[in-house]
Amino acid sequence: MPNRTQLTRRQLALGLAGLATAGVLPLAARAEAPAWPAGKPITLLVGYPPGGSVDLVARIVAEPLGRRLGTPVIVENQGGAGGTIAAQKAVNAAPDGYTLLLGSGSEVSLARLFNSAVKYNGETDLTHIGMVGVTPMVFVAGPKVGVKTLDEALAKARREPNRLSFASSGVGTPLHMAGELINLGAGTTFRHVPYRGAAPMVQDVLGGNIEFGVFVLSSALPYIETGKMVALGVTTPARSRTAPQIPSLAEHPKLKGYDMKVWFGLFGPARLPAPVAARLNKELNAVLRDQDVWQKLQKAGISNDGGTQQQLTAFIRAETQRVRTVVHQAVAIGSVS
Repeated sequence: MPNRTQLTRRQLALGLAGLATAGVLPLAARAEAPAWPAGKPITLLVGYPPGGSVDLVARIVAEPLGRRLGTPVIVENQGGAGGTIAAQKAVNAAPDGYTLLLGSGSEVSLARLFNSAVKYNGETDLTHIGMVGVTPMVFVAGPKVGVKTLDEALAKARREPNRLSFASSGVGTPLHMAGELINLGAGTTFRHVPYRGAAPMVQDVLGGNIEFGVFVLSSALPYIETGKMVALGVTTPARSRTAPQIPSLAEHPKLKGYDMKVWFGLFGPARLPAPVAARLNKELNAVLRDQDVWQKLQKAGISNDGGTQQQLTAFIRAETQRVRTVVHQAVAIGSVS
């Protein structure tokens, strides 16, 4: 006969169920309950139209993340204002884990440096869930410019001061900053022309309406490979494994130490419960280790970094400070107003 002080497994299970109903079950035990009930999808906000790099990353990650969470993750494009409309919607959302943001440096950390109308602070008004990856940009020339190398492009800019322009996806974006960093390092005066996305930039560079452009590598690579654009250099210190034939801008003597990149991260509203944020971080890291996801990101020239919430926060602070320095230098010489 069993000891009267011992509980059978059935009795223990019934007792725990009773405690859960009464609301007194320890948090560690309750944390194992499903965080995302089936039938209620998660909205993954993207601050840009379909077809861009942020949208691409969101769609690569959304489906496998939904599988791991047991509920659909639906990508919702809220384009406009350099991604800040979607970011503000994420900031205002209920902190319940059902509204997330696939964000980039533009709307999370840079927009406030240029636009006083942006009221949120991406460092404090969003929960930093995890880094997704980093990708280079690429400085290109249109087919009618008549240059084949970065050296030729810089020489042309010096011969024609204030006459040549470069396109980017908007004021204060990493693409804009990449062009200004070329001006700062090489002493050139390429004029900035902001666009509302990659598609119109491509049309004007290919059509000869603007001489140069800064693109996310994945957006420009098809045109580079077919000879419709001339790749002058990628913006990371090392060449991209996706396109090793394209030199790094940092290889040029005038641009030693050049380093500017686009990064992508997963975010939620501030005050997202710690267990929810931790679960999302765990599942995001698992998704980024998936072979199919890895291959898709690598093909687009995007690393699959992952890491902790704290690592993402530290990265954002460092990158924001670094770009703030570039902005102040550019303002000092008058290339940014």
